[in-house]
Amino acid sequence: QVQLVESGGGLVQAGGSLRLSCAASGRTFSTYAVGWFRQAPGKEREFIAGISQNGGSTNYKDSVKGRFTISRDNAKNTVYLQVNSLKPEDTAVYYCAARSRYSSTYNFWGQGTQVTVSS
Repeated sequence: QVQLVESGGGLVQAGGSLRLSCAASGRTFSTYAVGWFRQAPGKEREFIAGISQNGGSTNYKDSVKGRFTISRDNAKNTVYLQVNSLKPEDTAVYYCAARSRYSSTYNFWGQGTQVTVSS
């Protein structure tokens, strides 16, 4: 079992940057892969970035490649999402989620953090 808490969202102008954090509870966090998702008003939630248990493998949605970077610090039980060159269309609630090595689905979710990008 793992509990996730996101932070770092806010209001930023287009072209700006934020670093989102996903803090996890539990001593076995390093055994979980983590993903970042977002949901904009009126749209479905979408996957934007993922990182493996040891951080050695990452993957991204095409539209954020080169602008967003996912990383993790297992000693701090935290996963980060650095978001640069923000665009108004990046406005959404951003969620982190975790899945165990035995699961293909994300079972544990945070409450989300709002990112608003003004033009």
